[in-house]
Amino acid sequence: MKDGCGPPYHRGMGASDVLTLPRTGLRGAVVRVVERLADIGARPESSQDERLRQGMLIFASVLIAMLSAIWVGTYLAYGHPLSAAIPAAYQVITVVGLVVLSRTRRFAVFRTTQLVAFLVLPALLQASLGGFVASSGMVLWALFVPLAALALLGVRRSVGWLVAYFAAVLTLALLDPRLSEQPAGLPTGFVVTFFVLNVVGVTVSAYAMLGYFVEQRERARVALEAEQERSERLLLNVLPRPIAERLKRGPGVIAEHYEAVTVLFADLVGFTERTQVMPADELIALLDRIFSAFDREADAQAVEKIKTIGDAYMVAGGVPERRPDHVPAVARVALAMREEIASIAREPGCEWLAVRIGIDTGPAVAGVIGRRKFIYDLWGDTVNTASRMESHGLPGEIHVTDRVASALGSGFTVRARGTVLVKSKGPMSTFLLDAAPDVSDDDAGPLREVPAVTPRTSTD
Repeated sequence: MKDGCGPPYHRGMGASDVLTLPRTGLRGAVVRVVERLADIGARPESSQDERLRQGMLIFASVLIAMLSAIWVGTYLAYGHPLSAAIPAAYQVITVVGLVVLSRTRRFAVFRTTQLVAFLVLPALLQASLGGFVASSGMVLWALFVPLAALALLGVRRSVGWLVAYFAAVLTLALLDPRLSEQPAGLPTGFVVTFFVLNVVGVTVSAYAMLGYFVEQRERARVALEAEQERSERLLLNVLPRPIAERLKRGPGVIAEHYEAVTVLFADLVGFTERTQVMPADELIALLDRIFSAFDREADAQAVEKIKTIGDAYMVAGGVPERRPDHVPAVARVALAMREEIASIAREPGCEWLAVRIGIDTGPAVAGVIGRRKFIYDLWGDTVNTASRMESHGLPGEIHVTDRVASALGSGFTVRARGTVLVKSKGPMSTFLLDAAPDVSDDDAGPLREVPAVTPRTSTD
């Protein structure tokens, strides 16, 4: 905040904050190259996954076009210009396709052209060299087509490309006896070397494609787990963990009667008036700071935050899991809340800040209501009385009923406030909680009551 209550306040990292990790090493370099290549034909509405798939095809096309120079030079050197013209034609098709893609952004045209070229040109090159043996099984490179189609188009739309690949292989097999009658005069060592290179090239391509699928599946699994974790955190921000677990097991009414719970209401005195004079961002930052501190104190004592209503804060002890020490636990939260507010009020510009706290203990009903934006809440006379203790309380004081004062036990310091006329309840003998025992004093003597102040009545 600036020029307002207290020093600048910065929220910690929340659920919506995103941590971006740097990508380093060879894998990171390849990803960056693919992303840049994807920019050639990407449309503004393209998703990140679509851009990655497009970039992978462009990357593979450019890489194979560069490697094609080896075949062009080799076949020219051995006097086979027709065979050399086929990989050269692929280089031209790729360059022209990239230029058209950069101008039109029509990736579907580039994709189809590349798949057809990958399918037809290796088959033509094999035929020009004299069949399977003389060409070192050049048609193996066409296996890239159904794999690429699977990655780019999905299972259903890639089936046609798989059938086309089988058709090309079958056609070459049927023609091989005639094609092998006039094989290209290439040295045996050259044929074997190129066969090895073809097998290795196709294997690497298949491995890369399968690796892509595995990585995509892993990314989907990690994303699903992250989403489940985020949903779990959001659910636990709304409901207590035991209630959330019951809700996840199945639908149904979640309601339970408790013989003894302790309920606390805290209200910021004068906060409503401050909404008229404080800038909105400063107001919300201050409220967030206060309620975040209250959350920490509630967590420290393992009591349940029920809800906030405007500038009011509600806590309950003994729900949803029963515990025998719910009264002192909530009392400690109340004292810590008051100290938090007192600490903030000592800051420049915050002198107006004070809190009014009310506590009661007794039976209550708890459960989940609603189907949208559901909430875990409490009902009963104990809840109403705790609310009355807060509304009839004093700024900076913790107003408790006689049931709370009696249940606190040894070490807690309370003083009688007197008889207070409480709305809808009538005259009540109430007390003000001043202090809690130190941990070392938990076994101290009986409850000490400071002599009562002059009895008073209130009709607030």
